[in-house]
Amino acid sequence: MSSSPEPVPAAEIVDGVLQLTIATAAAGTSMDFDLINAGTAALRDLDPGVGAVLLTGAGRNFCAGGNVVHFAAAEDRGAYLHQLASELHDFVRALDETPVPVVASVHGWAAGAGMSLVLGADIAIGGPSTKLRPAYPGIGLSPDGGMSWLLPRIVGASRAKEILLTDAVIDADEAVRLGILSRVVGDDDVRAEALQVAQSFVAGPRTTYTAMKKLLAQSPTATLDQQLDAERDSISAAANGRIGQEGVDAFVAKRKPDYLGLS
Repeated sequence: MSSSPEPVPAAEIVDGVLQLTIATAAAGTSMDFDLINAGTAALRDLDPGVGAVLLTGAGRNFCAGGNVVHFAAAEDRGAYLHQLASELHDFVRALDETPVPVVASVHGWAAGAGMSLVLGADIAIGGPSTKLRPAYPGIGLSPDGGMSWLLPRIVGASRAKEILLTDAVIDADEAVRLGILSRVVGDDDVRAEALQVAQSFVAGPRTTYTAMKKLLAQSPTATLDQQLDAERDSISAAANGRIGQEGVDAFVAKRKPDYLGLS
C-alpha cells in the first residue's frame, strides 16, 4: 500500500526565517491557494522573531502557475479567476509590505503567477535548469500577480513587452543578465543557498534592511531631490536608533556588531 505524502507546512518559522511554500507536487506544482492564503496571514501578522522570508516550492518546480484544469472546471470562470487573483494579490501586497528581506528559492519552472512571485522577491536564487515564462498568452489570459508592474521595472519597458507578448522562455543565465535572478548555483544547491542567504539576514541590522527596502521602493517615482531628502532623513534617524548606535560603536571598537534583540 502506498503511503500519502507528508503534508507540507504552509508557513513555518525555522531559525528566524519564515518559510512559505507556494506550490507542491500535487497538481503538477501549480499554485496552492490554501498555502498562499496561509502565507498571507503569516505575513500580515509577522512574528517579531522573523528576520527574513523564504519563498519555495515543494516538488520539481518552484511554481508552474495557476491550476488551469481548475480554471476550466469552474462554472463561472471569470468569477473564479477574480477570486483567485484577489487572494493572490493579497499575498503580493503582504509580501511587498514585509519589512524584512524576501528570498526566493527558484528551482525548475517559475511560470505564470509563479514568475510574478519571483519578480516580487528581493533576492532570487536559481539553478542551471531554472526557467521562467509568463505563460499567459498560451491560455489566452492576461497577467496577474503584479507581473505587468514588476517586470518592466526590472527589465525595462521594451524588453517587458517582448517577454510578455511573445511568451518568452527565459533561461537561468538570461534571467541573471536581466536582473530577474540574483545568481545561479548548482541545481542541487538552490534551496540550501537561498536558505543560507535568508538566514544571513536574521542576525543583521533589521531596521537597516527595512529602511533600504523603503528607499528602494519609493525611488522609481521620486525625483533625485526628493530621494536625497529621504536618504538624509533615513540615515539621521538610523544614527539615533539602537541598531545604528550599535553598528557605529562596534566599528569604532573594532568588534563585530551584535544586532540581535535590537530594533
